[in-house]
Amino acid sequence: MDRNGTQTRESTGQRIESVLLDDIAAGLLQPGERLDETKLASRFGVSRTPVREALSRLTAQGVLVTGDKRGVRVAQYSREELAQMFEAMQEIESICARLANQRLTLLARSEIESAQDDCRTAAEAADRIAYIRANEALHFAIYRATDNPYIFELASDFRRKTGPFRAKKLETKEDLVASVASHEDLLAKIFSGDSQVAVDGMRKHMTESFMRVLAANS
Repeated sequence: MDRNGTQTRESTGQRIESVLLDDIAAGLLQPGERLDETKLASRFGVSRTPVREALSRLTAQGVLVTGDKRGVRVAQYSREELAQMFEAMQEIESICARLANQRLTLLARSEIESAQDDCRTAAEAADRIAYIRANEALHFAIYRATDNPYIFELASDFRRKTGPFRAKKLETKEDLVASVASHEDLLAKIFSGDSQVAVDGMRKHMTESFMRVLAANS
């Protein structure tokens, strides 16, 4: 029973962790916002133990940080720190684009195209939250296409940490439609037979994204 109870608690903690990651990536939880264990326990209908475990894992990932007072907050970064993170992120995403181009399978391409279809549908409906989640799914599909779990984890880590800052650049339907168009150009290059074209396409995509993030977080 103890073992089963532990497994259930861990599964619940992982579910809470996943939902909070989605909320942070979508900008529903803002940089610097405090997370209250009691309120989260009430929201998920659980005790504070799995909530505490989820918050502990997110803190270990750098998505959350320990506040001056008791509790944790969504990580907040200066413009300089964001620039440094995006510099590293650009390099990692470029590697992902190159490997995805070289190792692309029909299944991986189908997953990427499906995520892009979801992005397009959300943009046309002006559904910002659905778009942000579809956008995350698209990039995760590209990471998986590398067929390298270590690179996947590195890329995913940076994506989680920068989520709330990137979300701010997607406020209007025009922003969403422009992002879809940018994806179309990027995916055409990743699906090309030239890995350098894929790398250059991702570098361009990331540079444009970073400039919009800086403008939105100024």
